[in-house]
Amino acid sequence: MARCEVCGNDYKMPFQVHMANGDVHTFDSLECANHKLAMNCEHCQVKIVGHGIEVSGRFYCGTHCARTEEGSLAAELRGTLTAQPA
Repeated sequence: MARCEVCGNDYKMPFQVHMANGDVHTFDSLECANHKLAMNCEHCQVKIVGHGIEVSGRFYCGTHCARTEEGSLAAELRGTLTAQPA
């Protein structure tokens, strides 16, 4: 059994995430892994669990937040929810 590093649950089926820098994290659920490892949107602070958007080295949960913060730098971004069929 291993203890989740976020909630402390001692769980019989934990999983580990091996990071590129060599760090290893142990979790009992994806929720705990997201809480610990997912980045926050620079605008709304929500956890970025999907792909997200990067503009000028800053990360956002989607196009709306990127446009709100970055203005003209992000004006041409199109997310899947804002794209219109051809």
